[in-house]
Amino acid sequence: MPETMEAIVIPRFGGPEVLEIQTVPKPEPVAGEVLIKVHAFGVNHAEMHMRKGEWDEWNPITGLECVGTVEACPGGEIDVGTQVIGVMGGMGRNRPGGYGSFVNTPISNVVPIKTNLPWEQLAAIPEVYSTAYSCLFTVLDLKAGETILIRGSTSTVGQAALNLAVDAGARVTATTRRTERFDEIKARGAVDAKLEHKDLQSEFPSGFKFDKVLNLIGNSVLVESISLARPGGRMLQAGWLGGLAPVVDFNPMVEMESGVHFSLFHSKVLGTPEFPMSKVPIQDIVSKIERGAWDAKPAFVFEYNEIHKAHEMLDSHNAGGKIVVRHY
Repeated sequence: MPETMEAIVIPRFGGPEVLEIQTVPKPEPVAGEVLIKVHAFGVNHAEMHMRKGEWDEWNPITGLECVGTVEACPGGEIDVGTQVIGVMGGMGRNRPGGYGSFVNTPISNVVPIKTNLPWEQLAAIPEVYSTAYSCLFTVLDLKAGETILIRGSTSTVGQAALNLAVDAGARVTATTRRTERFDEIKARGAVDAKLEHKDLQSEFPSGFKFDKVLNLIGNSVLVESISLARPGGRMLQAGWLGGLAPVVDFNPMVEMESGVHFSLFHSKVLGTPEFPMSKVPIQDIVSKIERGAWDAKPAFVFEYNEIHKAHEMLDSHNAGGKIVVRHY
């Protein structure tokens, strides 16, 4: 008989209560891929939208990332038993994802990691830091001494971006809708913290512009975020914390200044030839976190059979950091 495993499944669209732990066939090893035994996984907002039926692609076994050990690697690229992270590569979108006990992941999206961090802490790192690094240094080309505005800095990607940008020597202004976290933002090295709201330009001197802007709020502040970048500067949108509603009646001729570069980044491209995982220094990032240079501990850790509670926390938008599910 075929081997089986446990997996958290989306049998129908709806709230956290629709998620079910089911017995399903265990994936077979596939050439060009790595079969990972999952020990923990991060929970992402995209998975909430998939569960609700609001995402463009989804798989009944969702999960954009995981950490674990190599169960099999037919190509021999990574030894069995190696500690690895797996991120994107279609996981949870057009193929089963990390919410299973085992998952096949393209070799391009698997990175061996040496660390003594516990699984649940390691699981808080892959997607957010890979995304934040790609945004800041691959797309925005952030340099030491440049000014950057990070909108949504207390989100998971925002916290990672703040750590990385400060470490690179940039002058960071960070926004949050939580005034009680201003001191934390400044302690992380931001030169200023601002309350996130529309008409953010009113918080700055007339005519002031940033070299770079990272917008994690989304379409609701897209046009305004473009206006906060200087001519020759760059604005990158890489999050949708404010929801998925489209921009209505956007008129670039009227609402954009000449010379501002506007880009989009979606983490589903991680591991593609254009955005290879080899360009993300994930081992260095993990080592810095292990040494205590940055606080990247998950805000909440749930057990596998507590997936409903994990998604209830996700839906609340009040986690204040990464939600992780442990699967030992």
